[in-house]
Amino acid sequence: IFIFLSVFNRKTGEPPLINGWIPYLGKALIFRKDAFKFLLDQQKKLGDIFTVHIAGRYITFIMDPFQYVYVIRNSKQLEFHEFADKMASKTFDYPALSNGKFPDLKENLHRIYQYLQGKPLDIISDHMMKNLQDIFEWKCSQATDWETEKMYKFCCSVMFEASFVTLYGRVPAADGHKVISEIRDKFIKFDASFPYLAANIPIELLGATKKVRKELIHHFLLPNMTKWLGGSKVVQARQDIFEKYELLGDYDKAAHHFAFLWASVGNTIPATFWAMYYLLRHPEALAAVRDEIDHLLQSTGQKRGPTYNIHLTREQLDNLVYLESALNESLRMCSSSMNIRISQEDFVLKLEGNQEVGLRKGDWIALYPQILHMDPEVYEDPKEYKFDRYIENGKKKTTFYKAGRKLKYFLMPFGSGISMCPGRFLAMNEMKMFLFLLLAHFDVELAENKAVRLDNSRMGLGILLPDVDIAFRYKLRS
Repeated sequence: IFIFLSVFNRKTGEPPLINGWIPYLGKALIFRKDAFKFLLDQQKKLGDIFTVHIAGRYITFIMDPFQYVYVIRNSKQLEFHEFADKMASKTFDYPALSNGKFPDLKENLHRIYQYLQGKPLDIISDHMMKNLQDIFEWKCSQATDWETEKMYKFCCSVMFEASFVTLYGRVPAADGHKVISEIRDKFIKFDASFPYLAANIPIELLGATKKVRKELIHHFLLPNMTKWLGGSKVVQARQDIFEKYELLGDYDKAAHHFAFLWASVGNTIPATFWAMYYLLRHPEALAAVRDEIDHLLQSTGQKRGPTYNIHLTREQLDNLVYLESALNESLRMCSSSMNIRISQEDFVLKLEGNQEVGLRKGDWIALYPQILHMDPEVYEDPKEYKFDRYIENGKKKTTFYKAGRKLKYFLMPFGSGISMCPGRFLAMNEMKMFLFLLLAHFDVELAENKAVRLDNSRMGLGILLPDVDIAFRYKLRS
């Protein structure tokens, strides 16, 4: 009876509520175990709009992708930045931007994202390409015959170092590689606790995480950062802004820099792993992408090999339709971000088809694009990896349908609207360049025949990690 009442005891216009029987927790445990299955089950029972009580929060899920636009464009009443600010300040240990002490800091930092678009994006992408090539050149010098490595570890090592040097500059010490490796190892330890921090679990309960976070932040104190050579304009601009705020302590500034590093690689590393893993699992995909890469090199008169520098313009990168489609397909299969907005007042959200949703101040609204990404009406055989799913007649395919209607949103690995990842263009470029150089320089194959599955512990937080690592081998292409 309790559960029955909790579903139907609502104000007029409010969606049905799934409360659960455990005080405070509500449906948190079952949601954490498998959010995807739980949401699909509720949709079958209650329709496209329902509210779930999860750990003291009332979250209204909008399941129909045609209604997404009404949530995304309603940014005045449905806010995101304050929620993100609170979560980030707790996770990365800096004072919340919205606490009134730092006027316009949020807006000033937001403006800096112009360095990740247009012409400045070309500059930072060129630096990333050069840094990736340096690392691959070093790998080439090691690979006299077949070299075997663990794939996630390999992706993490290459992408972390290339991203770090591109954003923050080179560590000039003789053991610069070693210093970055040490930061990376601490980063991995911190990252393992990230889902718990995001779920508001006190850091004191997470073993050595607090100590590791403090050590990571100390790497970004000004005396250390000033030694690094050739950092990016985006990081320099952030430093300049922090210097204008006297109430922002040295540790707080360093914590901001650490948070920016996490934002830059926390999702890109696992996304790179999945793109590589699926290509190696599907020989026809690998052959098509490699052909496209070889064709581009031939047509631009560029040679591949450790002693040659490859240069790619943004246009050339964009025209690699098989590479982009294969990457998008792996993102479709491994991304699990929850797009959250918070109601700023009691109000009625008007949706398509004269539908209305009554919301109370402080209620959360959530879109869960993984449901869309795995919808068999939108994507035929959604559990199958189809590397050319985003290609039609040799060009990029951008029209997808549900129930005979064209969808505005069909692939959402980077969030939506005001919460869309500002670094998404750079992230896509980095992953394409990694795959381009890997396949240009090396013959690559899996060295183990085992299935790697998604680890669901990050459901709702971005790109899911693999549940195990897998060995692969590579040697220089003849």
